[in-house]
Amino acid sequence: MEELDRIVAWIDQLAEQWCFKPAIVFNLNLVLEEAFSNIVNYAYTDQNRHQIELVLEQDDDVLTMKIIDDGTAYDPTQNEDPDTTLSAEERAIGGLGIFFIKQMMDTVDYERVENKNKLSLTKKL
Repeated sequence: MEELDRIVAWIDQLAEQWCFKPAIVFNLNLVLEEAFSNIVNYAYTDQNRHQIELVLEQDDDVLTMKIIDDGTAYDPTQNEDPDTTLSAEERAIGGLGIFFIKQMMDTVDYERVENKNKLSLTKKL
């Protein structure tokens, strides 16, 4: 988790170079923090160091963010969205972060390739 501040700074730097609007930068940082936190907190069953790869690409008006990790296989696109009409007390614990990622991004895709989770997120700019 100590790398998160460095990642956010890198996103901010890229966003400035690519002239992103502040709202886009805020959403990207929120999405990245949620996805990264989920990987760090849930994908690994050991105390070893692991590498999480982050790739950002801009093609015309579409930003693609890819997050690749070697953690336990987990497809967040298969999560059923929480019932947000229920009160916090009535809702099951967990799942809101992935729900917010799905709401903020235009596409959320997952694949498991060569024992790695590959989460691809796109946002139309």
